[in-house]
Amino acid sequence: MDFNFPLRKIIHVDMDAFYASVEQHDNPDLKGKPIAVGGGSKRGVVSAASYEARKFGVRSAMAGYIARKNCPELIFVKPRFDRYNEVSKQVRSIFFEYTDLVEPLSLDEAYLDVTENKKGNPSATLIAKEIRQKILDATGLTASAGISINKFIAKVASDYNKPNGQKTVNPEEVIQFLEDLDIRKFYGVGKVTAEKMYKLGIFTGKDLKQKSLEFLDGHFGKSGKYYYNVVRGIHNSEVKPHRTPKSVGAERTFSENLSSEIFMLEKLENISSELERRLKKSEIAGKTVTLKIKYSDFTLQTRSKTLPYYVADKDLILETSRELLYQSELYNSVRLLGISLSNLNNEKKIEKPVDESVSVQLKFDF
Repeated sequence: MDFNFPLRKIIHVDMDAFYASVEQHDNPDLKGKPIAVGGGSKRGVVSAASYEARKFGVRSAMAGYIARKNCPELIFVKPRFDRYNEVSKQVRSIFFEYTDLVEPLSLDEAYLDVTENKKGNPSATLIAKEIRQKILDATGLTASAGISINKFIAKVASDYNKPNGQKTVNPEEVIQFLEDLDIRKFYGVGKVTAEKMYKLGIFTGKDLKQKSLEFLDGHFGKSGKYYYNVVRGIHNSEVKPHRTPKSVGAERTFSENLSSEIFMLEKLENISSELERRLKKSEIAGKTVTLKIKYSDFTLQTRSKTLPYYVADKDLILETSRELLYQSELYNSVRLLGISLSNLNNEKKIEKPVDESVSVQLKFDF
């Protein structure tokens, strides 16, 4: 299959059940058992679940009491983010042995562009295999990988042979792979969008490909062009080594719903302090303060204000958040409050020329 755009060799590495696997590795008594990282109380939420727990339908973001109901033998473990950060740094150091083009998505996954790499190895498939073995040797943890011509396909492919596996989608296999793909597997298609696509007769990539750009624009707005392109193997987003955060935030879920603004102000003060700490650690500031309010019925509301100057100071953030809180009346009791800062002073756009020569690399083994 000939593509009239630059092709790259992209690997998406995804650690298997990362938080839960770290806990099982560090505490052998937990190995082979269904565990959930997070809170098991009525207000608790599952941050991550082991594969043993997933067999019972336990998933991340699930309420703790529902998870326990699904799996009565579920063991809850408190998260240790310092430890997860430590392991994540070990993993990333392995990535940098192969390429400087590493784009972390979170602590447990990243894209790597190995079109040209430090080992001079023409095979992205073999590089992925080496990386996964090195991760296992260094941390005792397994990782899965997807390998293909762009970030979108690599991301989808990494989920195919989980856990502890990998899948390569070679250039000549891309179109067939995408046409056969269940629409729910398309990265960027959530549950709501999938349901909408079903109603439009779109169940696979092949169905999606038969829809015109005008049709997709009309039904999915700005996302229409994205769907139109990715199903044709077009996704030119480069691996960006230094992902610039667009916002920094902090939030708290309360053990009991709050109905008094006075109590909420007390919580906002604590959240502002945490946000100030994160901003100073990152050495950034922002102009737009956003207050996030989640009510007891789980409906979400945000209120924002853009200041004429950059702020990172707790008192200024709190003052603006207080103003936003009183902006309009709360219609229900509140279970979560959050504050985030966007419109940051680190948003510098750097245009990099696309290297048209990278497609030549695909004459070697993929």
